[in-house]
Amino acid sequence: MCGILGVVSQTPANQLLYDGLQVLQHRGQDAAGIATLDGRTFHLHKGNGLVRDVFRTRNMRALKGNAGIAHVRYPTAGSAVDHNEAQPFYVNSPFGIVLGHNGNLTNTAELQKQLFVEDRRHVNTNSDSEVLLNVLAHELQVNSKGLRLDVPTIFAAVSGVHQRCRGAYAVVAMIAGYGLLAFRDIYGIRPLVVGVNETPQGPEYLVASESVALDTLGFKFLRDVAPGEAIFIDFDGNFHSQQCSDKAKLNSCIFEYVYFARPDSVIDGVSVYETRLHMGEYLADKLKREWSDVKIDVVIPIPDSSRPSAMQLADRLDIPFREGFVKNRYIGRTFIMPGQAMRKKSVRQKLNAIGVEFKGKNVLLVDDSIVRGTTSREIVQMARDAGALKVYFASAAPPVRFPNVYGIDMPSRAELIATGRSDDEICREIGADGLIYQDLEDLKAAVRKANPAIVDFDCSCFDGHYITGDITAEYLDAIEAARGADKAGKPVDEDQMELDLAMSVSSM
Repeated sequence: MCGILGVVSQTPANQLLYDGLQVLQHRGQDAAGIATLDGRTFHLHKGNGLVRDVFRTRNMRALKGNAGIAHVRYPTAGSAVDHNEAQPFYVNSPFGIVLGHNGNLTNTAELQKQLFVEDRRHVNTNSDSEVLLNVLAHELQVNSKGLRLDVPTIFAAVSGVHQRCRGAYAVVAMIAGYGLLAFRDIYGIRPLVVGVNETPQGPEYLVASESVALDTLGFKFLRDVAPGEAIFIDFDGNFHSQQCSDKAKLNSCIFEYVYFARPDSVIDGVSVYETRLHMGEYLADKLKREWSDVKIDVVIPIPDSSRPSAMQLADRLDIPFREGFVKNRYIGRTFIMPGQAMRKKSVRQKLNAIGVEFKGKNVLLVDDSIVRGTTSREIVQMARDAGALKVYFASAAPPVRFPNVYGIDMPSRAELIATGRSDDEICREIGADGLIYQDLEDLKAAVRKANPAIVDFDCSCFDGHYITGDITAEYLDAIEAARGADKAGKPVDEDQMELDLAMSVSSM
């Protein structure tokens, strides 16, 4: 998962982009980057690490210009340690483009071959985002007439991208001399929103992965970018949009609502917070049906994303809700940290139990989901060590049994605790006295309850149905092997962890 931003402003864009990345930091902790455009020159700084660590005052001063894009990343394709794969990416031909991408292409290998053999383009990294950038650049070249671009040509190029690229992609890109381009894949798997800020000098526009970035930066929410749609904002502040695919149909990633998105965001007309409340209601109803004889003294959430579901579940069951874990907010989110050993080590550094809430009680722990099970196992043991008599576990999401290939780091079936195991076997693996999962249809209902207009979702990690229609067993085997090799990791030269570029481009 990644977070992206794009802005056309009336004032310097660097601080806006930095502040926006801070708000979207939950979407990726592996790397961060900002690119701005000042006249004919792109300024780019990117590197591995958190936003606050990648950017220093000297870097911010060098990011000149009133327009730019920004990106926070964690790895799903490519390497977790290679600083060269931090985004944004840049190409200088045909027009000078920088691009940031959230998602994952599923036909990267095919596109790489096409780019080399047919389009005569060289891709320098293993990142599918660089592939996507080169596809866009080529489509701009073949659709342009002469040395100038116009809005219809730009939208025709996006149509070409949709025809060639499969998978999930929400994209922001800047074209030197022209403006900010943003578009979303034909299924709308990854989120993308646009907002406006009216100023005396004229309108400013901001495109972001989540609406919370608009709120915190003072922009008024306009709307979600539709699946298959492209928007283009020129440097005079003129807003253009067009549907660029006749096959577009919304299939939002349901895991955004479960875990990734901030609760104060609204995605495709759905309040994430409201959805998580409904998830708790449906889960409580299932507990009533299936665990009517189970005595539970207290409901305790596993911070932070499960808190609304746990709170609503406790209220519906008339069981006391208590905060039983204190979270160290200076430790990163374990789910998106590269490497299983690092993830396991960080659990007890990240959470500490409040003994009085556990001692002598039958405790129901509520989490948003169970993916690898490593964290769940550690937390169940922490509850026992704190004196709990019984430890029951509830997941507000269904079992994660299948890899996600659309931009979420669930690549290996061997890593997913639910793959090939029954609920009872999973319960034994995490050491709980009882385990209950949300039903998939109830999860869908929880989202639709917040917005009845939502019909379909990408639920591939739960049901194994890949909506792009191109995922085979051989494909899954290949990406698991490739990502496993990447995650083994290599030594990194700390002096090479960041990259600063100032690139002069011609404005035709």
